[in-house]
This record gives sequence, structure tokens and C-alpha cells, in this order.
Amino acid sequence: MTRQEYKDIYDVVGVAMEVYNTLGRSLDEHVYQEAFAIEANMRRMDVEREKKLSLAYKGVELNKVFFADFYYKGIVIEFKSVEELASEHRAQLLNYMRISNMHRGILFNFGETNLHTERYLYMPEEDDFALLTHENYKLFITD
Repeated sequence: MTRQEYKDIYDVVGVAMEVYNTLGRSLDEHVYQEAFAIEANMRRMDVEREKKLSLAYKGVELNKVFFADFYYKGIVIEFKSVEELASEHRAQLLNYMRISNMHRGILFNFGETNLHTERYLYMPEEDDFALLTHENYKLFITD
């Protein structure tokens, strides 16, 4: 991940923080999605809402499609508004990252006392994921 790619993650988190600070917690996630799209547009960030993700089997595209809440510069973005994130919320984001072969993903939870953010990096060579934290993110910056 380059410094610019990390900065893109930082910018997305900034938009979500503004939305959370303005609206507060525990509204329906669709409210946060709409506000996020408005705030991103105000910041001239070209986010794509309801990003279609397709999956193929042996070169044949499957009928089943998935939709990520948002996509921005190679980042899969998923929103939740629940009391606490669960493993199925994380699995959804990680599966979307694997299906789309996008290396960065962010999971937001607007239902907690503070905006909960989890940033992930997908490493397809190992078919593994890393949770990026304030302590380890520099280990993943390549330039």
C-alpha cells in the first residue's frame, strides 16, 4: 500500500467521522449512507454507491452478484448501525474484498457510542487479511 493509498483511507474515515459527529449514533444505516454520499460529494470525492461485485466460476460469471455500500479509489466501504460488530459483518467486508480483488476495505459501525472503524488490507498472494491499526499500519506502506 502506498502513502497515497493510505491517505485515501484516511480521507474516507474523515467523511464518516463528519457524518457521525453531525447525525449521532444508532440511526438506520441507509441514513448514514445518504449523508456519507452528500459529504463525500461536498469534498469532491468521487465515491460510487452500491458498487456491483461479480463473481466467476472457471471463467463463467455467476448470476449471484453482491453490492458493496461504497467504493472509492480501490476501497470497499461497508456501513453498519448495530450495537456491536459481529463476525458476519467482518466476513461480509472481507468476502467483498476477496471477490473484487480490492486490497483495501473499511467497515464502519455507526451504532456504538463512538464511530467504530476497522480498516483492512487484503494480501491476495497469501489469501490473507490484516487489520490495520495505529500501531501497525506503517509496516504495510511500501513507498
